Amino acid sequence: MSKIVIVGANHAGTYSINTILDNYSEEHEVVVFDQNSNISFLGCGMALWIGKQISGPQGLFYADKEQFESKGAKVYMNSPVTSIDYEAKSVTAIVDGKEHVEFYDKLILATGSTPILPPIEGAAIKEGSRTFEATLENLQFVKLYQNAEQVIEKLQDKSQHLNRIAVVGAGYIGVELAEAFKRIGKDVVLIDVVDTCLAGYYDRDLSDMMRQNLEDNGIELAFGETVKAIQGDSKVERIVTDKATRDVDMVILAVGFRPNTALGAGQLETFRNGAFLVNKKQETSMPDVYAIGDCATVYDNAIEATNYIALASNALRSGIVAGHNAAGHEIESLGVQGSNGISIFGLNMVSTGLTKEKAKRFGYDPAVTEYTDFQKAIFIEHNNYPVTIKIVYDKESRRVLGAQMASREDMSMGIHMFSLAIQENVTIDRLALLDYFFLPHFNQPNNYISKAASAAES
Repeated sequence: MSKIVIVGANHAGTYSINTILDNYSEEHEVVVFDQNSNISFLGCGMALWIGKQISGPQGLFYADKEQFESKGAKVYMNSPVTSIDYEAKSVTAIVDGKEHVEFYDKLILATGSTPILPPIEGAAIKEGSRTFEATLENLQFVKLYQNAEQVIEKLQDKSQHLNRIAVVGAGYIGVELAEAFKRIGKDVVLIDVVDTCLAGYYDRDLSDMMRQNLEDNGIELAFGETVKAIQGDSKVERIVTDKATRDVDMVILAVGFRPNTALGAGQLETFRNGAFLVNKKQETSMPDVYAIGDCATVYDNAIEATNYIALASNALRSGIVAGHNAAGHEIESLGVQGSNGISIFGLNMVSTGLTKEKAKRFGYDPAVTEYTDFQKAIFIEHNNYPVTIKIVYDKESRRVLGAQMASREDMSMGIHMFSLAIQENVTIDRLALLDYFFLPHFNQPNNYISKAASAAES
């Protein structure tokens, strides 16, 4: 029986562990190390919890130590790995305060990512903190269950007087948290160095829809501003940008994450952003060592090359692939498109693949076809909303490169079709004549997807 050691047990690690235990438990011993006290926390539900759109955090976990152990794994929680000897094939961790060495036949690294701490005066993480605790009270990072729990406890403490919240970073997490704080009656300012929100996922006309939606719901937008300092004697009192100084009671830093690859520094080949470079089997440059989730690269079908796209959906699929391969059953990833979505104050937006601007950066000559129409047949008088769709395609090959959709209708399932289209190199012309079903309750006989595709340049 061989031994597979897995470092990190959140989304990617969880799916890798379960893949091995559910399919190959009689052939392999599984040993897991995680530095946290909990696993499988769905960080995407953090804003829903803070904004009281769900009753509590219980449903935000889908796996635990006991579940793994019931299937035969040995699991060490609160046990940070301090070093890995890749030649001796050994992992050293701190278990119950003592050094513990575990040898492996196969190793899966699921070390995730860490919050980016921009160079802001007054912003720092306490030395040795594994939960990203800041040195200034009420300066908060958003990554772990403990971070959300701490924010909620402070919000419930009336002595804190947390009335005005600054959220730094207008990506998905920042926008979701801005909505959450506004839903519970706080004054919110959303700050970003870019002059719009969700810039990485949508072209300007769609991102401006969300910008207007945020303003219409009372969120102050400070776009195009660079945060210079966070000030206060012992706790947050002010946030200073290059354009203004604002009195605030709490600051949330949500400017992104970087891959956590310290355990392979100088030993495993890395991507330009420091992520472990892996192939479609999730193999690193070191034999018998795999990397999955936010610490590793992906194969991006839209650009037909290696890329870095940190999403929970990508993480779990990479965990499945690595689990099978580490256990001796060879499979390859199908690649990813970076499919994603958001719903804020009733405005739903989804996207996959490349925006027009990203397509240009990756060397394509992109064209865009765009259309707005009602989701359902026009004689449906209630709960029938317009949908705006943009399809990005390459002018030369006519291959679909990306799609974006926005509506107050739940049209989210449509983006899966575009994800598959990118994966399978479908052209814009084939989408125009695709067999779409029709029923007035759901859509129109000639819907906005086929209309947009038909309107593409010939």
